Amino acid sequence: MLRRHPWLYAGAISEEGIKLIEQLPSGYPVQVCDAKGQFLAWACGSPRSSIRLRVWSFHQQAPDASLIRERVSRAFARRQSLLAHSNARRMVFGEADGLPGLIVDQYAQQVVLQCLSAGADYFRGQIVEAIQAQGMDAIYERSDAAGAKREGLAGGQAVLLGPEPEALIEVHEHGLRFLVDVRHGHKTGFYIDQRDNRALVADLLSGMAAPRVLNCFCYTGGFSLAAWRAGAAEVISIDSSEAALEQARWQQSLNGLEHCNGRWWESNVFEALSALQGERFDLIVLDPPKFAPSSQHVDRAARAYKEINLKALALLRPGGYLLSFSCSGAISLDLFQKIMAGAVIDAGVDAQLLRRLAAGMDHPMSMAHPEGEYLKGLLLQRV
Repeated sequence: MLRRHPWLYAGAISEEGIKLIEQLPSGYPVQVCDAKGQFLAWACGSPRSSIRLRVWSFHQQAPDASLIRERVSRAFARRQSLLAHSNARRMVFGEADGLPGLIVDQYAQQVVLQCLSAGADYFRGQIVEAIQAQGMDAIYERSDAAGAKREGLAGGQAVLLGPEPEALIEVHEHGLRFLVDVRHGHKTGFYIDQRDNRALVADLLSGMAAPRVLNCFCYTGGFSLAAWRAGAAEVISIDSSEAALEQARWQQSLNGLEHCNGRWWESNVFEALSALQGERFDLIVLDPPKFAPSSQHVDRAARAYKEINLKALALLRPGGYLLSFSCSGAISLDLFQKIMAGAVIDAGVDAQLLRRLAAGMDHPMSMAHPEGEYLKGLLLQRV
């Protein structure tokens, strides 16, 4: 904690401290002191989480409505420059913005928040007031993620302010239009974190002649639409959810791309990659769901990442690009790069690493909290 890391596990807390956390309401703020009684931080306790304390302030000011209002205001202000590119933005990103376990996403005039820590759950009312002070009058909660359950929270969904969200909310991004289902869609409804990488796909394709694109785990087709808009001759998009693919078709029409050549393929991606062996593509996107929800699943996840990348590399033309991602926090960038290197070697191809990929600037990482960098990716080119 002297290095300003915001998490404290049970092993670093005295028995008296553990008992106090268990006796107080979940999320109640407490002072954290060292063995000599010197003040270290204010933190919110969680009696059920492996992370027993999450720091909200390294200063003497206890977390309260004024601190939350100040931090929400600063977080919103830092994202204003993104307005030119998209009206779908992450406005608060947990520990990076000094609000542990709090996610706030904005879709046009609709705000969706997730309270994924005991402290965020405890201060929900003050958080809503702070967001409303930013001129947002429609706030919906989507605290149904696995992270809330690990904190021992009930989670769930609810309207916190304003009307019930529309069934589909239209947003824009780099000239494309998307439909967001904030009540039933993945995460808070859309993969905001891939905004810059969708733009990168368009850039990579812009100089190619009639490129073929394969988009795996395509969800509602964000990468596919970007590829068509950039001139892709054919886009094959694979996902196991028919509901997601149906929404992708709507978005294709919404953007006037219904004439474009392609296929929305409902399938298990592992099986589909095997069925495609023998075909060749100029660009492939692999954006799978979280294969490693915790450190206990790392070995199994590593095998899955290697398998899909091995199969994808066999489908890639010389000169073609592979954008491969992992959103598993338990898989470090170093490990992911080693997995990818193993896939390249076993595939018997030559490939260069052109760029390391990450989430957009509205998903910053605190330098004292590297665990916040959950999305990592590699851009490879087969040579």
